[in-house]
Amino acid sequence: MSNAPLRIVFAGTPEFSALHLRALVDSEHQLIAVYTQPDRAAGRGKSLRASPVKALALSAGIDVIQPPSLKTPEAIAQFKTHQADVLVVVAYGLILPQAILDVPRQGCLNVHASLLPRWRGAAPIQRAIEAGDATTGITIMQMDAGLDTGPMLAKRSCAIGQHSSATLQDELALIGPDLLLEVLADLPAFQARAETQDDDLTCYAEKISKAEAAIDWERSADDLERAVRAFNPFPVCFTALGDLRIKVWQAVAEPSRSALAPGSVISADNNGITVRCGQGQLRITVLQLPGARALAAQEVLNAKRELFSAGTVLMHAP
Repeated sequence: MSNAPLRIVFAGTPEFSALHLRALVDSEHQLIAVYTQPDRAAGRGKSLRASPVKALALSAGIDVIQPPSLKTPEAIAQFKTHQADVLVVVAYGLILPQAILDVPRQGCLNVHASLLPRWRGAAPIQRAIEAGDATTGITIMQMDAGLDTGPMLAKRSCAIGQHSSATLQDELALIGPDLLLEVLADLPAFQARAETQDDDLTCYAEKISKAEAAIDWERSADDLERAVRAFNPFPVCFTALGDLRIKVWQAVAEPSRSALAPGSVISADNNGITVRCGQGQLRITVLQLPGARALAAQEVLNAKRELFSAGTVLMHAP
């Protein structure tokens, strides 16, 4: 049995959030307001750029609110004026204080890009790939004051396979909106069946730093392949060749019989640039030289084959 349409306030910022907002715009529910982070400087000119969520909300004629914080008395007072039934949060990027969580009549829901309680925190998609998890998914969670610690209302899983963070996010963005609408269609029933998280099963998905993307060729090829997928499209794994910093966008782990030292180029041909690792070898199939765009290895070798002759050593970039 479905409930009447809900008065919803939405909070989110990136494209992943905007796809969930689009589902709500097209639904029977009433969107009262949209919260998103303040416009950020972007591009070479450093001009202010609206978030994907803001752009969609404005095109749909929905009020957009962009406070730098939700912790001020003014922000809390303004939020109360919406008289929302529920707040839906998808990758918003700002902390919600208890004073906000207490306002909506049916609470606050978070669409989280992992199968909780496995990965809590800022980078669940990347950390799941990096760790070698076989599956991940979407969890709809009732928010509380903790960091992704609230009761779980619904889950839907998908295989990770050979996904990069970019393609896995796209896959999860197909799952999340439908699951969110399913929960909203009968929210009290899902809340009545909510499942408490087991804190003993959780890992913290720390925010990704650029330094983590530096390739250490002493690591195994399997580890490095997962890192390449996890850090695509940001911050993108990289290695050093002399004074050049080379970005590695796609690569494949393989067994190796080479006696060369880790970081040494074993071969460079139409199949890729193969580099010895601490265990196994990594065949680089898409890379990016400084000042150029990302290209298949074959295209790079057509122009710069001399850079990757057998025995050339790639280094751990600072």
